[in-house]
Amino acid sequence: MPGISLVYPIRLLLLLAAVTAMMAHNAYAASAAEQLQSVIDDHWQYSLREDPITAGRMGEKGFNDRLPGVSEKDRARRLQAEQEFVARLEAIDSKQLDSSERVNKDLLTWVLKNSIESNKLYLDRIPVNTFYSFWSSALDASSGLSMSKVSDYEDYIKRIQDFGRYFDENIANMHEGIKDGFVLPKIVVEGIAPTVRAQVYADPKQSSLYEPFKNMPGNFSSADKKRLQSAGAAAIKDHALPAFDRVATFLEGDYLNAATESLAAEDLPGGEDYYRHAIRTYVTMDMEPAEIHKIGLAEVKRIRGEMNGLIEESGFDGSFEEFTEFLRTAPRFYAKTPKDLLKEASYIAKRIDYRLPEFFGKLPRLPYGVVPVPDEIAPNYTTASYNPAAIGGTRGGAYWVNTHELDQRPLYELVALTLHEAVPGHHLQGALSQELENVPDFRRNLYLSAFGEGWALYTERLGTEMGVYETPYQHFGRLSYEMWRAARLVIDTGIHSQGWTRQQALDFLADNTSLSKANVRAEVDRYISWPGQALSYKMGEIRIRELRAKAEKELGDQFDIRAFHDAVLANGALPMEMLEVQMNRFIAASKK
Repeated sequence: MPGISLVYPIRLLLLLAAVTAMMAHNAYAASAAEQLQSVIDDHWQYSLREDPITAGRMGEKGFNDRLPGVSEKDRARRLQAEQEFVARLEAIDSKQLDSSERVNKDLLTWVLKNSIESNKLYLDRIPVNTFYSFWSSALDASSGLSMSKVSDYEDYIKRIQDFGRYFDENIANMHEGIKDGFVLPKIVVEGIAPTVRAQVYADPKQSSLYEPFKNMPGNFSSADKKRLQSAGAAAIKDHALPAFDRVATFLEGDYLNAATESLAAEDLPGGEDYYRHAIRTYVTMDMEPAEIHKIGLAEVKRIRGEMNGLIEESGFDGSFEEFTEFLRTAPRFYAKTPKDLLKEASYIAKRIDYRLPEFFGKLPRLPYGVVPVPDEIAPNYTTASYNPAAIGGTRGGAYWVNTHELDQRPLYELVALTLHEAVPGHHLQGALSQELENVPDFRRNLYLSAFGEGWALYTERLGTEMGVYETPYQHFGRLSYEMWRAARLVIDTGIHSQGWTRQQALDFLADNTSLSKANVRAEVDRYISWPGQALSYKMGEIRIRELRAKAEKELGDQFDIRAFHDAVLANGALPMEMLEVQMNRFIAASKK
C-alpha cells in the first residue's frame, strides 16, 4: 500500500522463519529419539505377544498360558510387522541420536533384518536339531518361573493344553519341508526320534511336566492343590502325551522316509542361500564358507603344534595318538558316579569364582548352580550347556553337566568346560546382560552366538592367566577343547559346502582332539543338524582376541584387563562389527 514501509514486515517474517526453522530442528532432534523409543516400545510389546516363552523368562506373566504360533498366518503377520519396524527405523536420522541410542537402533535393525531373512527362507520347515527342538522348548517353557499363586498354576495348565496345537503346527511346517525337499538328514532323524518317543509315558505323573504339582506352595488350600493336581495330570494325559506321540510317530514314519542321505545344507533347495544366512546369523559377519574353512585349517595346525609340545613337556613316551588313547581309557580320568562328576564340576566352579575379582571389575548379582542334564534328553545331548535364569524367576543360572555314560565324560576337560559354561563364560556374560541398566528390554535377553560363544571360548584361554589349570592333563584338555572349536570351522564348512562325508568328519575330530568317541559322534551329528552354529565359537573368539591384542598394543602400560573385560561385556550381546566399534571407543577413551 502507498506510504507504508514493507521493511519491518519483511524483517519480522525473516525472524519468524528463522525461529520456526530452529524450533523445527530442535523438534526433529528430539523426535528422532522419541521415534526410536516408540519403535523399541512397539517392538517389545510385539515380541512379548509373538514369543510367550521369552515373555515369561523376562518376567512378563501375562503370556504364561500359551505357546508361540508358528502357522503360515503367524509367519505372514510377523513378516509384515518386522518389515514395518525396519522401515520406521531406517526413517530415523542416526545423526540426531546419541551414542547409546545409535547402538539401540543399529542392534534392533540387525536383529529384525536377520529375522526377516529367516522368515523368507521359511526355516520353520526344520524346527529341530540335536541340540534344540520345539518340543524341548515347550517342555522347558515354564521351568524356573515363579509359580506362587493359584492363577500361575492355572496358566501353566492352559499352556500344557496348548501343546497339541503348537506341536501340530510344527508338524505341518515339517510336512511342507517334505514337499519341498527341505528336510533333515536321515542320520539325524534316527538319533532324535527315540528321545521323543521316550516322552510318551503311561502315567502322566512320570512326565517332567508334572514336577511343579509335586511341590506346591504351602499356602494353597487342600482343595486347590487337589484340583490343580488333577487338572494338571489330565492336561498332560489328554494334550501333552498325545502330542508327543504324534511327533514321535511322524518322525519314525513319514519324516524318516523323506529324510535325505545327503548331509550338506547346500544340497537342499535354496541351500546356498540357507547356509550363507546361517553364517551371517551365527558368525554375525558375511563370509565365504571357503574362507572360514581355510582359517580353520590354519588354527588346527597351530593348536596341534601346541598340543605336541605339551605332550613332550609332560614326559609321556609315545605319539599323539597314544597319548589321546591314554587319556580316553585311563580310569583315573573318569568319575565313578554322577554325583562325583557334579561334585568335581562344583569344586572347579568355586575355585574360579574365587579368582574373578582380579579379572573383572563388575560381577553379576545372580548366582548359578551345577545341575545334571535331564535324563530324558541326556543320551543324545552334548557334554554340557548353560541355561539362563528367568528374570524374576525362582532359580539361578544352570550349568548343565551330562552325567550319562560317565566313561565318556573325562575329568581333564572339566576345567575348560566349567570356564566356558559357567564363569567367566556363559553365566557371567549372560547374567550381566540381564542386569544391564538403562537399556531396552530386548537387549537384556538378546543372545548372539558369535558374541556369547566367542566370549565363552575366550574365557577358556583366560583360565591359564587365572591359574585354574593345575595339571598338564587339564592344560591338554583346554587345548583339546580349543582344537575342537577350530575343527568345527573345518568340519561345518566341510560338510555343508565342501562335500565331506560323516565318516570324514568323525575321523577329523577324533584324530585332532582327545574327545571321547561318544562326544565325537554327538558333536558331528550336531554340526550336521545345525548348519553354521558351530562356526560361532572360534570366529567370535578370534575377533575378541584380536580386539584385546589391539587394546594391549595401543594402550601399553595403561591397559587394564579388568576394564577391558568390563568394556567387552558392557553392552550385552553385539554383532562382531558393532563390538569392534565399541572397543575402539574404549581404547580411545582409555588413552585420554
